This record gives sequence, C-alpha cells and structure tokens, in this order.
Amino acid sequence: MSYLRRLILTGASFTLFGVGGIFLSFVVFPIQALLYRNAEKRKQVARYSVHLGFKFFLKVMMAFGLCKVEADIGKKLQNLEGSIILANHPSLIDVVVLISMVPNADCVVKAHLLKNPFMRRVILGTGYISNSEPELLITDCQSSLKQGNNLIIFPEGTRTNKDSKLDSFQRGAANIALRCNASLTLLKIQVTPTTLTKKEKWYQIPEQKVKFSLTELNRELCIKKYNHTSLSVASRAMTKDLWNMYEQELNING
Repeated sequence: MSYLRRLILTGASFTLFGVGGIFLSFVVFPIQALLYRNAEKRKQVARYSVHLGFKFFLKVMMAFGLCKVEADIGKKLQNLEGSIILANHPSLIDVVVLISMVPNADCVVKAHLLKNPFMRRVILGTGYISNSEPELLITDCQSSLKQGNNLIIFPEGTRTNKDSKLDSFQRGAANIALRCNASLTLLKIQVTPTTLTKKEKWYQIPEQKVKFSLTELNRELCIKKYNHTSLSVASRAMTKDLWNMYEQELNING
C-alpha cells in the first residue's frame, strides 16, 4: 500500500473516531438518558456503547489494512469482573484496543481531559473516573470495582517515548491497587512497528501494517505481600516491582 493511500486512510480513520465521539455525545447518550433514569445503569450502558464503538473503529482500521490485533487473552478479558487491568502504554490507541475487548471497562482518566470538548461529554456520560481529587478517586474506584467493572490503568501515566521501551511507573496505580485490595490483571502491549508514541504525530505512519499484540504477563503479583508496611512504603515497593516485571518481560519477549 502506498504512503499516500495509507495517509488518507489513516486520516479517514481518525475523522471517523472524532465523528463517533460526537455521535455518542449528542445522539446516543441523550437517548440513553431518556431510556434509563437510574444513573448507574445509564453509565453502564454508556460504557458498553463506547466498547462497541471502539470495536467498530478497530474493525474499520483492520478493513483498511492499517492494523491487526492479536490477543490470546481476549476471552478472559470478556469475562473479567472487578479486576484492575494494568498495562504498558506504547501507543495513543492502547486504551481503544483494551476497551474494545472489555465490555464492562472503566477507566481512570487525567483531569485535563475534561477540558477537551471532544472528550468531556464522553467522560461524563460514561462516568469514567477523574484523577483530579485523590481521596474521591479511591472511593470511586472501590465503588466501580464492587459493581463488577474492570479498571484500566496505565502505570506509566503517559505514552512511552519512541526511543524508550518503558517509562518509569507512577505510584498512582499501585496506590489504587493497594487501597482497593483488588485482583490484578497484568497485560503487556507490543506494537510493531511502533506508531503513535508520545513524540509521533498521527501522520507519521509506518511503512507496513501495525500489529497490536496483547498478552498476559507470565508473572503474578500478590498484594498481600505489601500489607506489612505503611501505604507509602508499600506503594513505592509495589511500583518498583511492577516496573521490574514489565521491563524483564519486554526485554525477554520484545
């Protein structure tokens, strides 16, 4: 496929993504608000709508020949309940890939996204959790997990740099996991060739089809091992252990 054709199809894909967000915000969510008076039920239906929308978006990109997705953990993600899903963050659309596979996905999103006119209504409609207030964040995460939702969190906090396999992890993910005492699902995302990293623009497209590969880490992390110490010490220790686990996995299988 020529560069020009791939560029046009990539632009069309991102245009579709934006139009889809507008359609959800101004058509789907308002209709759901009329049909479902219960706030929690409305959010649940809205999140499932986003799940279906992201799944459709990826199918379009795959039909265009721009990418393919391989996930040997897909069936497990579909049936997962009340788990915190942690993953590395190599590209812009990692969250799109994950939510397309998790019907009952909830997310911890950055507060500044509420100022984005395209994202604000989606975040409010779905009830995705903002990190603007740390104490309220934990309460919201606990509530979401009890309802059977799965929380998607990227410990890096931002996309990986193009020239780096893995950025340092923030302590927020470990802090949430420890305080919520929830089960963990550790995923590794590999994108070949790299695309849509922090330093790449959408039009800096690779010369070949991009493969998104999702696998579960061949390692387990027991939260109970950190219970013997203070939360601050435990979160630092857990963050370090998580980073080491991902670094080793990416180096072994990267």
